[in-house]
Amino acid sequence: APPGYAVLHIYTPATESYERWSGLDRKSDEYKALKEKRSQYLWDALDKILPADINIRDRATVSQVGTPLTHERFLRRYRGSYGPAIKAGEGSFPFPGTPVKNLLVCGDSTFPGIGVPAVAGSGL
Repeated sequence: APPGYAVLHIYTPATESYERWSGLDRKSDEYKALKEKRSQYLWDALDKILPADINIRDRATVSQVGTPLTHERFLRRYRGSYGPAIKAGEGSFPFPGTPVKNLLVCGDSTFPGIGVPAVAGSGL
């Protein structure tokens, strides 16, 4: 971010139903309205944890909302997936080893998980 600004990256787990988005034209008013509606959960969460005088919605100069269709289009993720489907308490992210000697994997589907810092760390 430029001097005097900061970046805030907020997201929810990939629990958004792909079927809700499938078939929508990303340029349509319906798609834009659904993006706005679904993003309200995140704005509301920020409002709950930030001091009231911050008024984050008015201070945001850029806001980008990703959907399963966004991930499908730009990240080539099957059905807009985001990281592995692991139920809490039932598993963990796989480690980078493979059966192929000296071949390791990295990314949001391996330990330590999703998000830019974690994905960057998975390559170390």
